[in-house]
Amino acid sequence: MRPPLVLTVAGSDSGGGAGIQADLKTMLALGTHGMSVLTAVTAQNSLGVQGAWELPVDAVRAQYRSVVDDIGVQAVKTGMLASAELVETVAELLGGTDAPAVVDPVGVSKHGDALLAASALDSVRTKLLPVATVATPNLDEVAQLTGVRVESESDLRRAAAALLEYGPRWALIKGGHLRGEAVDLLTDGSEEHWLRAPRLDNRHTHGTGCTLASAIACGLAKGRSVPEAVTEAKEYVTGAIGAGFALGDGIGPVDHGWALGRGTA
Repeated sequence: MRPPLVLTVAGSDSGGGAGIQADLKTMLALGTHGMSVLTAVTAQNSLGVQGAWELPVDAVRAQYRSVVDDIGVQAVKTGMLASAELVETVAELLGGTDAPAVVDPVGVSKHGDALLAASALDSVRTKLLPVATVATPNLDEVAQLTGVRVESESDLRRAAAALLEYGPRWALIKGGHLRGEAVDLLTDGSEEHWLRAPRLDNRHTHGTGCTLASAIACGLAKGRSVPEAVTEAKEYVTGAIGAGFALGDGIGPVDHGWALGRGTA
């Protein structure tokens, strides 16, 4: 039997912890066939991003059409899009594709390095979010996009409402930077799902956002509802964080293979 088909449209992380590499590892671990459209190349390791080079729009469009027109796709996940031109191109492609789209509006890396031009924010708001089935910003990203700064759990609802005004069907506001439990809010404006997990004592969390968004896309490709896909993805990424391991001299990655029963030793 052919596995569900999932496409990631994102940048490369040469250190293998986030970006395209994290997406494809997640897709394999969750029993889907991962495919990729590369939008940018980064020189990146456990200490940060040393350089980033975006691909031409024509190259991004050609990759997308090559995969979707021949192989097909059952869910798409977007990550680093870098520029307004790339954001608008990918939004146009998603709008013409009959598959759910998980938009991870990547703004900065785990180390605080900018991965999205400030000039592209309006394109994310007006072009990309309206074609998203689920948008998955963290607290810094939702503040960039909406101006709502989340300082406590009670602010998550206000941030989600502000994000939904831009048009995604569902908003998943990730509260991982808050104190206490790792709590996220998933809502479509009428129903709410609060997802909680214990905060794990492990600083090796590089790639969590990419991994979560990819795991959601995998669930949607399998025919899960959005709440089911997000709940399963949260469980998967919590396990991956718990198994995260040291790599290099900085922040190591989550372990995408933890659910396959393999260790990192």
